[in-house]
Amino acid sequence: MRVLVTSSRNTFALDLVRKLGDAGNYVVAADTYAGAMGSHSKYVAAHAVTASPRFETDQFIADICKIVQDHDLDTIIPTFEEAFYLAARVADLPEGVQLLTGSFDKLARLHDKGSFQRLAQQAGVPIPETVVVSSDDELHAAIDRFPQYFARAVFSRGGVGLLTNTGPLAGRMSVDDCHPTPDQPWLVQPFTDGPMVCSYSMIVDGKVTGQCTYTAPEQWAHSTGIAFLAQDSTTTLEYTQRLIDELDPSFTGQLSFDFVNHDGKLYAIECNPRPTNGLILFTTEEFISALNGTVSEPILVQPGEESEISLAVLADAFSEPIKHLKTSMHDLIHVKDIGKGWHDSFAMMWGPAAIFHGAKLAHGHREALLKAMGDDIVWNGEPIVGMTDEDAAALQSVHAQRI
Repeated sequence: MRVLVTSSRNTFALDLVRKLGDAGNYVVAADTYAGAMGSHSKYVAAHAVTASPRFETDQFIADICKIVQDHDLDTIIPTFEEAFYLAARVADLPEGVQLLTGSFDKLARLHDKGSFQRLAQQAGVPIPETVVVSSDDELHAAIDRFPQYFARAVFSRGGVGLLTNTGPLAGRMSVDDCHPTPDQPWLVQPFTDGPMVCSYSMIVDGKVTGQCTYTAPEQWAHSTGIAFLAQDSTTTLEYTQRLIDELDPSFTGQLSFDFVNHDGKLYAIECNPRPTNGLILFTTEEFISALNGTVSEPILVQPGEESEISLAVLADAFSEPIKHLKTSMHDLIHVKDIGKGWHDSFAMMWGPAAIFHGAKLAHGHREALLKAMGDDIVWNGEPIVGMTDEDAAALQSVHAQRI
């Protein structure tokens, strides 16, 4: 394959670049800034800078088209929410190039947390009790229903912007700072005790070809995982296949789901219709086989496989040494870093560039850094410049399918 990997700033994008390049594919990496670490891997043949898909959609599409044509590429693999802009403008991409993601309407239905909860319910996948609210008064009424509650916008990600009165994030956000609207509603659920369980899946023609289920024993600021431990995939594989069967039996792409393990039962919380860090726990051979669909049964990452972003673990340890230092030092000694064996350390040296990029996007406001780091590549449910009338209608339909 001759592949373009977009949003190369992410650790799992760097891992994707490495696996594709290691397997002999011609890989070009792209992002909206030159310092994205995946763009500096030794496994890329070239790298490029594009306009922001969110803020300069037309120019972003033009940039992608030029990269594809200049390098005679046959496949585009999005790794973040630029997938929505590419899917909405797929007709404008060069003829013959494959966009490795589902259609816009399917992605939107998965990304909107309200419509995803409805989809899970229809697929027979357990979900917590859920209330969708579209005004301040409805939000107050909903959280009053639950002694312990958990609320967030239907378009949110990365553990940013969570309203709760329970757990380590209790009180981090005030209800007075939350303003749901009909266009940007919020979900309110009872706080479900239990560890978060994540899954990453490769799907080809409606069938799961690769599955990794994992937990994040170490998290940065109780949000983004920085260490990853594989778990048994029996239940998540069954639930993932049910969701795909309900959504689109011909779906091809990468999907990631978050569950809560409450007393041994998994409850579906949300979907990220893109890769996540579970990808890192596959070997190159396993991932390429799953990507090509050349398997008779899904490839499952075996429980116990683990990896970590060592620099992030070290930084987190010293940010809260009383809580984390002992555990983090143990992990630094015993858990392999995501770069182990790749001999590609120069790429990880560009990791801090993502933080500087996020700080620049924040423009000095008191905006969460995690949010700002991806602010130019996210999609929050608004109409996309140049989208077809069919996709615009599909977007309205997704809103109507919220639980």
